[in-house]
Amino acid sequence: MGRFELRGFRTLVTASTRGIGRGVAEVLLEEGARVFISGRSKESVERALAELRPLGEVYGYPADITVREQAEDLVENACEYLGGLDGLVYVTGPPRPGTFSELDLNDWEFGVKLLTMSAIWITRKALPCIEKSERGSLVYVTSTAVREPIPNLALSNVLRVSVHGLVKTLSRELGPKGIRVNAVAPGYVVTDRTTQLARDISARTGKSVEEVFSEWSSEVPLRRLGTPREVGYVVAFLLSPLSSYVSGVVVPVDGGRTRSL
Repeated sequence: MGRFELRGFRTLVTASTRGIGRGVAEVLLEEGARVFISGRSKESVERALAELRPLGEVYGYPADITVREQAEDLVENACEYLGGLDGLVYVTGPPRPGTFSELDLNDWEFGVKLLTMSAIWITRKALPCIEKSERGSLVYVTSTAVREPIPNLALSNVLRVSVHGLVKTLSRELGPKGIRVNAVAPGYVVTDRTTQLARDISARTGKSVEEVFSEWSSEVPLRRLGTPREVGYVVAFLLSPLSSYVSGVVVPVDGGRTRSL
């Protein structure tokens, strides 16, 4: 503990009862941060809290961040329970997979709320609290789809780009206040989401789920998929004073899969 100098660091991690958000929360708690988690249901939050409490000081609140009022309530509760906020880690659940022609307008409207508006609602509510901190840092978890579009993930390919625009904008606007803003773009990470995508591809192509995972691994120079905790370590670094001169960047966590410069 103490590798990232985050003891006592007050952090809200959204969508953190499972998957990448959960991995981030685990790492931060092990580093001594005080963490506030969230999930869509009361049951998922209570279950995650019971599993995470042995690691450190953690609180939680159920919220559907595609609903503005719930997203704002989440931030208010986090700020109140933690006595302020030093950091925000923005994570969302996955959008529906599909090609552009397969998705209808309802899918796109919901996708905008999930992948774009939720980031705006949460950030606007959190900033007045974070601006009172002397070590404010925000990290947005997106996807390598913003660099290289991924087949069958049209919503992510199109909408997550806006969050990177938010990161660049905020890094310039908040820099004079000493607040840093960065993003992490995971590639193939073993979660319920990747399993869902593998099953979807399997249904389309007739390949087994194991074959799909094997093909994905073959695309990665490190020849394997990542873990949520490996994303969490990068997030912890970007929140920490060890990255004190890093702001406005997007860090791929993809085992070298992204080919673009």
